[in-house]
Amino acid sequence: MAPISAAASSSTRLTTRTLTDGGQQPLEIANAIADWLGEARQSLELAQYDFHLAPETAAVVAGAIRDASARGVSVRILYNVDHRNPIPVPPPPEPDVELIASLGVPSKAVAGVPDLMHHKFVVRDRQAVWTGSMNWTDDSWSRQENVIIAVDSAEVAESFLEDFDQLWSKDLVEETGFVPPKRLHLDGVVVRPWFTPGFGEDLSARIAREIGRAKRRVRICSPVITAAPILATLAQLVSEGERDVAGCLDAPQIQGVVYQWHENGNVAWKLPLLERVLAGAFTGKVSTPYGAGTVHDFMHAKIVVADDVVFTGSFNLSRSGEQNAENVLEIHDPELAEHLSAYVDEVRRRYPPVQLPDTQSPEP
Repeated sequence: MAPISAAASSSTRLTTRTLTDGGQQPLEIANAIADWLGEARQSLELAQYDFHLAPETAAVVAGAIRDASARGVSVRILYNVDHRNPIPVPPPPEPDVELIASLGVPSKAVAGVPDLMHHKFVVRDRQAVWTGSMNWTDDSWSRQENVIIAVDSAEVAESFLEDFDQLWSKDLVEETGFVPPKRLHLDGVVVRPWFTPGFGEDLSARIAREIGRAKRRVRICSPVITAAPILATLAQLVSEGERDVAGCLDAPQIQGVVYQWHENGNVAWKLPLLERVLAGAFTGKVSTPYGAGTVHDFMHAKIVVADDVVFTGSFNLSRSGEQNAENVLEIHDPELAEHLSAYVDEVRRRYPPVQLPDTQSPEP
């Protein structure tokens, strides 16, 4: 997997790739995944929220998995099913269980209780991890903004494997994510893997604290922002107007959140905070509203940059994200922070300010 820029990270053991709407083709990403999987010699553990591909890309990725199994690589696959709560925005996908079954390797469906098995990671040979915000679908690979992170580190892989094994043995999201966020070093770069729901509230608090400590800049990409600590901290910074705070959301998803908050008076207190944040330099991608057969072109990247600290992975900045099975890498790296900050600016400049829906009742 070629990084976007050779200077994307100070560590040669950490590479990134950023995706934009229309900036790459599905087959290009399928081949990058197949190449990465093709280096496996002992084991592959795949935790995929959505694994649903067109025939051409399925042949490439499924072929790489079957080839790995045929040469003696132990392969296990986890995927999300059976969401029992009121649906989030957008609704959860339907993984291609026939495709997964056709791979001929052990697989297990994880019930989304209390919320989603939302991971998008692979552990290879207990030595390397592929993760980020990108699901394994053609739309994710061609029509969404996403970030991919690949890390060559046995220590990082150990944490991801511990979380995978919890999901494999427990079958329920709510009993997983209890992996301590260890402080690890990769060529002088500090990396800390986080997992939820075990450390969901801790992760939101950690992100909020780093945002609040920022002296120069804060950059954010997230489909929604609803986690209270993060929302409150951002509202304060935007109100103070002393720091460079900007980002991009997904407009239909954040509009859907506003409708839900108005319907549920218990969380309506968050509305003034969200309105204050969106009064700042935030834009929103006007993506296609979710529907059967529609293109899934959401603004899907999940990034926080606070000065030289980066948080990126599968975690939306949401209360639901705290309850999902998610992963985030906290990375202290000036070069990566600069790279992803520029990416956030590139994305947000493509889209207009978010227009919140008028939910006020008409005057009698």
